[in-house]
Order: sequence, then structure tokens, then C-alpha cells
Amino acid sequence: MVLAALAVLTGCSLGCRKASPSPPLASSPAAPSRALPAAPASSVALPAASSAASSAPPATSSASEPAWIASAELREVTWSWDDTPLGPMRVVVEIPANADEHHRLPVLVTMHGKGEAQKGPDRGARGWIDDYWLPKAVHRLADPPLTRGDLLGFADGKRLALINRSLAERPYQGLIVACPYTPETLHDDELWERGGQLAAFLVDQVLPKLRKETPSLDAVGLDGVSLGGRAALVVGLTRPEAFQVVASMQAAFDTKDAPELARRAAEAVKKNPSLQLRLLTSDHDYYLQANKAISRAMTKAGVKNELVVVPGPHAYEFNRGPAVYEMLLLHDRALRGQRFP
Repeated sequence: MVLAALAVLTGCSLGCRKASPSPPLASSPAAPSRALPAAPASSVALPAASSAASSAPPATSSASEPAWIASAELREVTWSWDDTPLGPMRVVVEIPANADEHHRLPVLVTMHGKGEAQKGPDRGARGWIDDYWLPKAVHRLADPPLTRGDLLGFADGKRLALINRSLAERPYQGLIVACPYTPETLHDDELWERGGQLAAFLVDQVLPKLRKETPSLDAVGLDGVSLGGRAALVVGLTRPEAFQVVASMQAAFDTKDAPELARRAAEAVKKNPSLQLRLLTSDHDYYLQANKAISRAMTKAGVKNELVVVPGPHAYEFNRGPAVYEMLLLHDRALRGQRFP
């Protein structure tokens, strides 16, 4: 049985739209923990359309500043589907204000945790924006260096130095970030069936809509935290051809799940040999040992992957601190063929 608890906030810490460059960093009051289930997982309709992966833009050999950098100011659109196999779905999309048809950006699809799943589609889809402080992180990445305060104190000195060195060598270049509602349906007994439905929704409906209605490139990354990390791995391994990078943070799995995930990862890289896989966890994560076991099993199966362990708990403070910065920087670099520490 998947162990442990996910905190649930009662409201937005930033307000419900643009983050100012310096919002308060105080954490919300502690909320009661809620265990994942006993057999756990962890307005405009669009016609279905297939999506195949395209090569990410080639790596840039020079570390000089790019000629154009996306704005830290974001414009937002919300898309709604009232009837899907998963129920009503919402996707909130954050787009740098100066992106246009001449300045296109890679796409990151990222999924929230269980606390937001319990809030329903309208509020849940805003998890990364309102509850995990994504707009603030974009502002700070555009104005480095980052500090221990930005990571809410969960900072390893060496890791923070590597992040700031990366930002000094090459500024944060920007992403279009799509935040879908992630329903709490990925229980063990229906994980791959329901995960396949979520994969079909994201790959066959959301990605084509992003390509049609936003200034996006074909390079797409997938990520998520806790329940969202569970969902990201299931979706990414189900439809690997749609993504260049599949990553997860504190993915809500048990150690017993490692062999099946490794088997499916081996199949996934056969379909998409260039697929990059990363698992990020933390030293006080409920799922630390499970994520280590998954990484070991993938390696044993011949699947190249990266395991990163950083300081922090399994809590909202982690999502607002290390998680959001690590996620944005990984995909900002990797989807452009660039190295991130």
C-alpha cells in the first residue's frame, strides 16, 4: 500500500493571478495529513488528434546570453472540457507575455498533487499557479541569483551553487507551462487503465490545442509532484513518443511498483530512444525509498535515468521551494538540448 500523507491547504497563498516578484514566503499553517487510498495511486472541446514527438532544438554550443529571452510576466488562458472519460477537465496555461509566432517556446505539462485533486477541476488546475507559487519562481529565475530563502530554506549549498552557476552562464529562457487538473483516480487496481485515459487526454487533445493556439515548439516535457509525479511517469511511459523529457518529483509509488515501472520504461525507450528520464525526491520524502528503488530497477533494465535527491519534506513548502525551481530549470535546459546540473 502506498504510504503517507499529503497536506491540504485551504486557500491560495499568492492570490489567484499574477505573482508579484516578492510575495511573502511564510508557509501556510500545517494541515492534517491524508493518506492515499487503500488501493492507491499513488468550455471548448477539441477533436482528438494524434501527436508524435519531434526532435528537441539542437544544443547551443555557446554559453552566451540568448538573443531573445521570454518575459517573466505571464498571460494566462484556461481551457475546459466538460465531458471526458476522466470527468470534467480544466487546463490552465501560462504563457510568457512576449512570446509570439516569431518567438516560440518549448512546452512543459506539469501535474499537481493530491491536495489539489480534492479541490476539483477549477481550483485544482491552478495548483502550480496559486498553491505552489510558479509565477513567483519565474520572476526569480529571471532575476538571479537564487537564495536559500527562495528555496524556503531547503537548500544544499553545492546544489544551489550549481543552479546559480547555470543561471549565470545562461539565463532562464522560458517555457509555456500547461497545468492540467489531475484527478485522483490512479489507484493501483486501475493505474494503467486510468493512466492511459489521462495520457490520451493530454497527448491527443491538450498537446494539439497547445500547438494550434499558443506560440509553442514541438519540444514537450512532462512533470509533476507526488500524485502528479505518479501521473507523469504513467503518462510518459504510456505515450513516450509524445515527449522529449519525462520527469517526476516525489512520485507517489511503493517499492513494489519498481519492477513494472522499469519494464514499461524499457519498452518506452524502444519507442523513443532519445527520451530523457529523471526522478527527483527529497531526503524527508515519504516516497524516497520507492523512488530510489524505481531508479535502480530502471538502471538494471538498461534504462538510462537520473535520480536527484535534494533537501526537503513532502509538503507544500517543498513544492514552493526546491520543486518548482528544479522543475522549471530542468525543462528550460533539457528541452533545448542543454545540460542542467
